[in-house]
Amino acid sequence: MFENPIESQRILAVDDNTFTLRIVQHTLEQAGFQVITAVSGADALKLINRHGMPHLAIVDLHMPIMSGFEFCHAVREFSDLPIIMLTAVNTEETIIQGLEQYAEDYIVKPFNPEELVARVRRVLRRMGDYNYTLESTTRIDERLIVNFPNREALVNGQSVSLTPTETKLLYILVRNAGRIVTTEFLLKRIWPMEDAQEDRLHVHIHRLRSKIEVDPSEPSYIVAERGTGYRFNVAADQISTD
Repeated sequence: MFENPIESQRILAVDDNTFTLRIVQHTLEQAGFQVITAVSGADALKLINRHGMPHLAIVDLHMPIMSGFEFCHAVREFSDLPIIMLTAVNTEETIIQGLEQYAEDYIVKPFNPEELVARVRRVLRRMGDYNYTLESTTRIDERLIVNFPNREALVNGQSVSLTPTETKLLYILVRNAGRIVTTEFLLKRIWPMEDAQEDRLHVHIHRLRSKIEVDPSEPSYIVAERGTGYRFNVAADQISTD
């Protein structure tokens, strides 16, 4: 996991305009960030699978093969990666959709390089209390290993497939390992555009337990906190990435 100061954290920039990519990369590298680039959402996902989760992504909307919104939707299936949208699209409807569904910030092109750096730092500071950098393979303990991008768990060496919802649910719980995550928070993060009820969450918790617990009726990983929510019952400092 990355434990570096903000200025040495890794940024993923995604834009089909190579000129814009060069400006973004140069600007952020001059500010001390590590920058990796992709010219499409599909290429960006390949980079994440190969190198693990960056600390933040800067994403254009209109790209070939996979649009910015499609990339954000795919990432949200397994990650709470902070996203800044950097695009020429400035319609009110698109800005609202981006901010409500995926992005922590929205910047309209042309942009001021110094403002971009300031916004990146602001988002990273705001997200600093959370761990958004779970790598492709996350070792919970000797028994349980999870590959979040591939939606797969290894339980005692046996591969178990996870649904997108189970993956997102487990990701949030692991990210907050040892801490109580409220039911309300889980409902809003997993179904942000729906008025989901607690019963729906309980069903997915039950299914996830059936896949990863030794005894789902006496769970040791996903522990219910009566009247509050759930806690992933493993100390955060015991979880490692390969």
